[in-house]
Amino acid sequence: MSRRLALCSLLLLAGSVVPALANPTDEIQVYTSDIEPQGVFGVTWHNNFTPDGIKTPDYPGALIDNHAYSSVTEFAYGVTPWFEAGVYLPLYANTENGGWTYNGFKLRALFVKPDYADNDFYYGMNFEFSWNQRWWESQVNTGEIRPIIGFRFGDDNRFSFTFNPIVDNDYKGGIAGLEFNPATRLDYKINDTWTAALEEYDGFGQLRKFLPGSQQFHELWLTGDYNGDPISVEFGAGFGMTPASDNLTVKLMFMTDITGPHGLFTEGR
Repeated sequence: MSRRLALCSLLLLAGSVVPALANPTDEIQVYTSDIEPQGVFGVTWHNNFTPDGIKTPDYPGALIDNHAYSSVTEFAYGVTPWFEAGVYLPLYANTENGGWTYNGFKLRALFVKPDYADNDFYYGMNFEFSWNQRWWESQVNTGEIRPIIGFRFGDDNRFSFTFNPIVDNDYKGGIAGLEFNPATRLDYKINDTWTAALEEYDGFGQLRKFLPGSQQFHELWLTGDYNGDPISVEFGAGFGMTPASDNLTVKLMFMTDITGPHGLFTEGR
């Protein structure tokens, strides 16, 4: 019990200092087809901050990135060994031009090849539907289709390469109006506790015609993962590579199971 109370206190303390750490995007993460075990309920707390970012809005009334903090709590449940259902709520931010704002919520359905940790080749597909406030996205309803393709290699399979060729949908313009925003991750498993990774997040624009290079979004990230019990942590810093990208963004994520054998509040911990 004392251990659980200490961990809860740590999370509350982190919540009080993270706004000095965050940007107007809810989730900065490459999906690796890892899901909650069947019957297990888990939570991820996403926190992002942009100390040096774009100072102009993407469209009239939009929130700006510079000095922006954003956060969302992601709730996930393992329905089957290959299907995870999730919801992101509440999605909120603190920005220079908007102050504290509630920005919407997302629903998620993730389908993967089972036994991710035991497979040299893994794959999956994630679908998301978002309801947005106008200052967060120009469209109230948006969606995401995120394929997952990855493989392990090297001595003891310590290296992993994962590619998410994401397409975003604002339900306007048909297939050609979809936006291509891929995410890529190359990681190295140092031991059972620590993993180091390089990540890249890109925004090329609509499939009908990619944006000019200077208007595309490209960020390179250095990321570290701590695999703890019952709380795991992912943290990192991203650096913009084009004028349309934020110069510096940082992320901090806390992940835990609420139920199951390693759950935060599992009896007997």
